[in-house]
Amino acid sequence: MIYERARAKINLTLDVRYKRQDGYHELESVMQTVDLSDYITLHSRDDGELSIAVNIPFLPIDERNLAYKAAQVFRHLYGIKKGVHIDIDKRIPVAAGLAGGSSDAAAVLRGLNQLWKMDLPQSEISAIGAQVGSDVPFCVYGGTAVVKGRGEWVEQLPLQPVFWVILAKPPVTVSTAEIYAGLKLDEIGDHPKAQTMIAALKSGAIQQVAEAAGNVLEKVTIPRFPEIDRIKEQLCKHGAAFSMMSGSGPTVFGITDKEQKAKKVYNSMKNVLKEVYLCQTC
Repeated sequence: MIYERARAKINLTLDVRYKRQDGYHELESVMQTVDLSDYITLHSRDDGELSIAVNIPFLPIDERNLAYKAAQVFRHLYGIKKGVHIDIDKRIPVAAGLAGGSSDAAAVLRGLNQLWKMDLPQSEISAIGAQVGSDVPFCVYGGTAVVKGRGEWVEQLPLQPVFWVILAKPPVTVSTAEIYAGLKLDEIGDHPKAQTMIAALKSGAIQQVAEAAGNVLEKVTIPRFPEIDRIKEQLCKHGAAFSMMSGSGPTVFGITDKEQKAKKVYNSMKNVLKEVYLCQTC
């Protein structure tokens, strides 16, 4: 039996550079894991079958679940006939822009590497993850990283930013595909720069991090879901140094450098929204 922790991510910067010939968008993002986590348990099966159980009833338990798909891909690539049961205790909100499903898939890949004693390097596990989903390669590594391409190019950064993060998810559902389809690249004015964010993180100054932050997908998601903008304003009003949407949304995060201030923001937001989480960068 193997246990793995699957951590959520936020995008400190998210830029879309251009649309590629393969139909996907070329991305550049500084991603950061936070300690809000799902918990994955892997059990060997003697019958060679693949099965999955999730504590949230409406989530799929077949190849539509990225964790299940990750196990399928892993077994196919290496011709493994052994079976496994995957148990997922979900704590990360679903369809929230926090890579919950991708992080589960990454945790499954790391766990299978141990369970089946494959001794694969992280780089190979990350490459497998690219076949499962765009955020999976980063989630294999975690920490702080620059991510490019479709998500398959991950450069880990030797940084350990220590910030408190308040996650606030409005009760709306956002389609990532629709948000990217609605993005007009020629109307993007300021492109957030990964190198500027890296320099800000190295400084440790939260104001510099705030100035470097940016997510071009806000230009598409916020007009469709104006409550996201209201949540951003409320987070800053209650004490966050800055706030921004993560991924394609709808979750908004606020960041502070003081625990007491973070708790104040969290408690204030709990009066407004049901799904609010207090966590740290990790």
